[in-house]
Amino acid sequence: MTNADHGWSVVRVAIAPLHEEPRVSSPQTSQCLAGHVLEILETQGEWVRVRGADRYEGWVHSGYLARTPDGTARRSRGARRVSLGCITRTPGGGQRVLPLGAYLSPEETVESGEAVDEMTAAARFPATASAVSRTAPEFFAGTSYQWGGITPWGADCSGFVQSVFGLHGVSLPRDAWQQAAAGAPVERGLTALHAGELAFFSDRDDRKITHVGLCVGEGRLAHVAVGRGGFAIERVSDGSDAYVKKLLERFREARTVL
Repeated sequence: MTNADHGWSVVRVAIAPLHEEPRVSSPQTSQCLAGHVLEILETQGEWVRVRGADRYEGWVHSGYLARTPDGTARRSRGARRVSLGCITRTPGGGQRVLPLGAYLSPEETVESGEAVDEMTAAARFPATASAVSRTAPEFFAGTSYQWGGITPWGADCSGFVQSVFGLHGVSLPRDAWQQAAAGAPVERGLTALHAGELAFFSDRDDRKITHVGLCVGEGRLAHVAVGRGGFAIERVSDGSDAYVKKLLERFREARTVL
């Protein structure tokens, strides 16, 4: 490995898939969004192993990335505009459709949808239980389940949770089992959890966490689940629902990160 293998890059497309291995047929493990800065750890042909701000690592094809000097990468983390779901126009006349959480370039103009600067986002999306509980259905209602997805265009359970809390300035690890080590434990059962608390589940014999949902108050759990095909809000007290019954059986623990 040489020094040329290391450095910084910026995602130049709306969504760059993060792969388990350096080949396009490898499973997608997560996604990297436009404008986000990635640390380059290793190169292998046209593939780059990167680490994001959440410390998650994986392989991205270099076609999705633009190399940038270390100093430029760090400065780009200052005041920026974040997409809340928008269509933009670039200086060359091109158009981009950007998902929730992507960063706009300074030269882009918003044609439809919405983007806000980071200061406005901090005020609009405070790190409170009630605010987080409102954001989840506002932006993710109708989202289909997609393994490795992190946006309303397609998400998995932990990608949904990470993105919702990230919009409110709360950084969480990428995977559900990692998120289960964040924050502080909550010593209450699933039906007694408060809004803003995270509920963790397992369908494995070794009880390793495989699913996470966000409690949104009044005995409701918001999550993105393959068993529901995507985003759903469950009434966890409804034991007559076969799916909810499975959730109750698989519940392992709860945490608070607010």
